[in-house]
Formats: sequence, structure tokens, C-alpha cells
Amino acid sequence: MKFDSLHYNYTSRRNVVYGKKGMVATSQPLAAQIGLDVLKKGGNAIDAAIATAACLTVVEPTSNGIGGDAFALVWTEGKLHGLNSSGFAPKSISIEKLIENGYSEIPRYGLIPVTVPGAPAAWVELSKRFGKLPFKELLEPAILYAKEGYPISPNVKKQWNKAFELYSSFDGDEFKGWFETFAPHGRPPEVGEVWKSSGHAETLKSIADTKGKSFYSGNLADKIDKFFRKHGGYLRKEDLEAYKAEWVEPIKVNYKGYDVWEIPPNGQGIVALMALNILKGYDFKSKESVDTYHKQIEAMKLAFIDGQEYVADIKNMSVRVRDLLSEDYGNRRRKLIKESALMPKPGQPSSGGTVYLAAADGEGNMISYIQSNYTGFGSGVVVPGTGISLQNRGHNFSFDPNHDNCLAPGKRPYHTIIPGFLTKDNKPIGPFGVMGGFMQPQGHVQVIMNTIDFNMNPQDALDAPRWQWVEGKLIKVEQAFANNIARRLMERGHNIQPQVDSMSFGRGQIIWRMDNGVLCGGTEPRTDGSVVAW
Repeated sequence: MKFDSLHYNYTSRRNVVYGKKGMVATSQPLAAQIGLDVLKKGGNAIDAAIATAACLTVVEPTSNGIGGDAFALVWTEGKLHGLNSSGFAPKSISIEKLIENGYSEIPRYGLIPVTVPGAPAAWVELSKRFGKLPFKELLEPAILYAKEGYPISPNVKKQWNKAFELYSSFDGDEFKGWFETFAPHGRPPEVGEVWKSSGHAETLKSIADTKGKSFYSGNLADKIDKFFRKHGGYLRKEDLEAYKAEWVEPIKVNYKGYDVWEIPPNGQGIVALMALNILKGYDFKSKESVDTYHKQIEAMKLAFIDGQEYVADIKNMSVRVRDLLSEDYGNRRRKLIKESALMPKPGQPSSGGTVYLAAADGEGNMISYIQSNYTGFGSGVVVPGTGISLQNRGHNFSFDPNHDNCLAPGKRPYHTIIPGFLTKDNKPIGPFGVMGGFMQPQGHVQVIMNTIDFNMNPQDALDAPRWQWVEGKLIKVEQAFANNIARRLMERGHNIQPQVDSMSFGRGQIIWRMDNGVLCGGTEPRTDGSVVAW
């Protein structure tokens, strides 16, 4: 048979999925099924999320890996808990050292932008605090997929091709490990072709057997240290040994009777909350209205420009989170929105490639979890023989020593990945998320407004055509975006650019718990997404 798994002649439709005892939604069907298997074995939603997350490093390596970061929002026993498992810059790096070595900015790829990976620590910490099943058991399915292989899915293949073309243009021995691991035959794998990685399997088994200790203080840490010393990088074993995931208090705004929750900075979830804090002052009558889209875009621009100015490792921020989310500041920013597109400027509050998954169980536990290497496979650096593809989060640091988010030893960078959670009257509605770099807070705002303002079901809220603010007055829109709305937005001064490829508009998942306890989920149509229920 000869067919193109990425080409469809006719519009397809996904229905909302319902379940009672458990549900898992993520961007790769094999990983979603692993999570459901864990629920059926007696695990809870947190166990399912850990197993799914570990599996995603194998079956969707184009978006995340063992060497990436993670964040989570966990609802259990009537309370929402936040986990920040993002890593910090190596203790031996600095702006001054990079300038001495000829750098005028932080490179996107290679050894320089690699920060301490937090994903393995997230799995261990979540299991230790909230899990039911043995940690070792949760990683077994991922280990098996890495050892025996799995067939490549369409969108994973598409992203794999892009990475291969990009990394093929790089010079340097530090990139050889990526090709040995992810292109062993001198090419990216085809759709349906079975790919496996024995090194990845051995690494996951080592993490499982030692509950992460091998990665942060054992033999895997030694391998990472040796590799970075050999190639002139800055990451060291002492950086890994010093790392701990951090439990944090989630932040929120009330949007028209619902509490929308995010992880506090260094994550950019606060950008979504600032935009909603502006938008809640409007009464939107219709989604497909130029006025609705105009106000959404303008609020998003104002929030984003503040995020770029102020969001950093929270202890280094020059403004307080509560001031950025205050009613007064939201009101002041709202007054800046007029009939025409504006060029946003930071306000003055008072001083003082990612994978996403959602899981829920029949006991009431729910988790919103996100994990990423940042741009696709990340830095392009893979520690040979381990399957550990390392993230390039350090690229998000500012090179300006006076900026809140400036590069500094032991500091976390501005982080794009953000899990979301929705509650009402102190009761959980459920987890939601839209992965995809700086599209993420924009996706959160659009999905939440689709749900609350326009009463869309979870699948419809994800299916709706999206827009994306890029810079200045530049707005990218999907091809399905209404042409008449696009024209009228242009009349208001927006520079509208329709896009052929929808990948940059994010990939989301939603699980809502109904009043009767039944779970209701939607999954992203822009990727290989799957929602499975029990």
C-alpha cells in the first residue's frame, strides 16, 4: 500500500471521550495507553503520569527527553500542589566567561545552553510523595519500548526530519552522539519503521533501579561530567548532585467564576494569567467576532511584553507576582486597549519542540504534567551510549547583565513549559495544557476562553482555529481561521499572516471532571494525540 499518513483529503472529526475510572490524554497514542495500563493495574493518576512521561522520552524524543525539564500541578485530597522541576545554569558558567570565549549571545544549540535536567527528579519526587505503585514498575514499559522498539508515528517522523536536517549543518564532535542514537542508519526513521535505543533502555533502567540517584550522583552523572569536560562544556557532576525538584505554591486568577492555576515563575504561566486578568473585564458575546479576537490579541501582547521584561527565577524578579496579577494592574493594562493594534511596552507594577499530558483516576486524583527539551530534541547534544538528549533551556537567559533574567551560575532561566489547572468553588474541574514554546500561554488563554466564555466541549475547545502573536503587530493564524475576521483585523492595524503548517500553534490536552464524577476529555488534532479512558 502506498499512502501519505500526513495527508488527508477530507476534514476529520474527533469526538469527546468519556470515562469513569480513569483517563490519560497525551500527544502519542502508545504513551497514553501505557498510562491507562498503569491505572488498570491499581496505580493512581500520578503513577499513570510518571509512566506516560517516561514513555514519551522514547516514543516522542522529538519533543522531550531524559535530559529535559518538567513541571506538574497535582490535585489530590482536596488541594492543588505545584512541582517545579526545571534545572539551573551550571555553577561554572557566566556571561563574563562567554564573552571571553568570543560569544556575544547565548547560542541555541551545543553545550553552552545546556542546563541541569530536571525530568528524572520530577518522576522520582512525584512517585515518592503521591504514588501508589513501586517506582521501578512505572518505568518498565518505557524500558521495554526502548529495548524492543516501536513504530514511528507521523508527526514524530515530521519533526525528526527537521531535526536531522538542522543538526546535519552543525560542526563539532559533541553532536556525533545525536546521530549515533537517532540516525544510526544515516537518516531519520520512516513512518511505521521500528526504532529502538538500547542505551536509552539501559539509562531508564538505571534511573528506575536507583530512584534517580544514578543520574544525579552515580554512574550516569559521571558520564555526563566526562562528556562535558572532554568537549569544553560547563555542566559538571557537582551541578547534578546539587539539584532538587522544588514544591511550590501554584498561582491563580479568578476568571468569571473559575480559578485558573499555573506554576509561578520562572515559568511563563503568569503570562496567561495576566492576559486573563485583563480580559475578564469584558463581556464577550461571540467568539467569531473581530472585537473578540482584537481584545484577546491586545491583552496577550500586553501580558507577554511584561513577561519578557520581568519573568525570571522568582528570587531574581524585580517585581512581585502578586503585583503583576493584581486587580488594579489588570485594570490599568486593560485601559490601554483601543480600537487599533498597539505596539506593546512593559508596564510598571508596584515593586515589592514539549510534551504535555493530563491524567485522572476514579479516586479524584488529577495531574497536569509537562516535560520538554525546549526546541525539539533540544541542544542537539546526546551523551554517547545513554540516549540522554540534553535540553537547551539556557538559550532563554538574557545576555544583558542588568536584566532580571540574565544568565548567572545556579540560576533558573525563563521557562516556556506550563501546565494548567481549572477549579471552581474549590472543586477540581481538571488539567489542561497546550505545549509549544511561546505559544503556550496564548494557547492556555484561547482554550480557557473557548471553555468558559463560549461553552465549548473539551474537544471543540482544542479544535478551534488558533492565532499566535509573534512580535510587534505580527499575528500568525491557522489556515482554518475565518478569512473575513482576518481581513477586519488587518483593518485595525494587525499584520495577519496565514500559515500552511499548524505545528507552531501548539498541541493540547484537556480532562474535565463532570459534576457526577465522570471524566470528559479532548485531545489535540494537530499531532498524533490520543485520549484513552477506562
